[in-house]
Amino acid sequence: MLLVVLVACLFLPTNYVIEMPGPTMNVLGRETLDDGGSGNAAASKEDAIRIAGAPVKPTSGKLLMVTVNVEGSPQDPINAMQTLAAWFHPQEAVMPREVVFPIGETTKAYDKQIDGQMSGAQGQAQSVALKFIAQRHLADLDDQDIRIDMNAGDVGGPSAGMMFALGTIDKLTTGTMAGDQTIAGTGTISAEEQIGKIGGIRLKMLGARRDGASWFLAPSGNCPDVAGYVPAGLRVVKVSTLLQAYDAVVAIGQGHGADLPTCTAK
Repeated sequence: MLLVVLVACLFLPTNYVIEMPGPTMNVLGRETLDDGGSGNAAASKEDAIRIAGAPVKPTSGKLLMVTVNVEGSPQDPINAMQTLAAWFHPQEAVMPREVVFPIGETTKAYDKQIDGQMSGAQGQAQSVALKFIAQRHLADLDDQDIRIDMNAGDVGGPSAGMMFALGTIDKLTTGTMAGDQTIAGTGTISAEEQIGKIGGIRLKMLGARRDGASWFLAPSGNCPDVAGYVPAGLRVVKVSTLLQAYDAVVAIGQGHGADLPTCTAK
């Protein structure tokens, strides 16, 4: 009887969620999501960043936006067996459900919120990228009616702002920023071109390395979460502003990334 009760308890719902590395998106390309060949990739028929009203310049390499997948929700909770298995999985993180879903918030409300955050991040990335190009005279766009549309698939949240801004700059300026390199990154972006910290960065680094990135742009505010947790083969570059991120991508693309600043443990 005790054994039956213990087994039954393993299937009881819990108040936890599981986070894991999600798919990545090359903001310079047509593939919407790439999961490193696990079979869950979704191909896009359109560019991730579509530009009309100005000539789109050739690009090379990859600029990867990274994501985190969440398993478990108020309407579809995970059970105790799933929670225990994730606790011992090296590429999964278990955390209280209210960290992701505020108490009383439904899955539908959460999805609406993160979709709004993504739309806001895309709009901010567009305006900041165009201002960045104009202020630094990287291209003559003054007399052009530029329309930019960004496709993030089903991904939500604000953390793609920096990568969408970099992708827009690369597509509108002469020369290929990334060279032949695969560079991942994450971070919010403000109207003042500041790069803000985000959540889940350790899992995002794992997803970046899984999908072939050798470099990772991390917000300086996330350095305490990064130092000591960088996957083998991945080099992290800390950035605080869009200019630092732009200069880092150009330096990496030209083969001069070795001296770029990284996150170090205190």
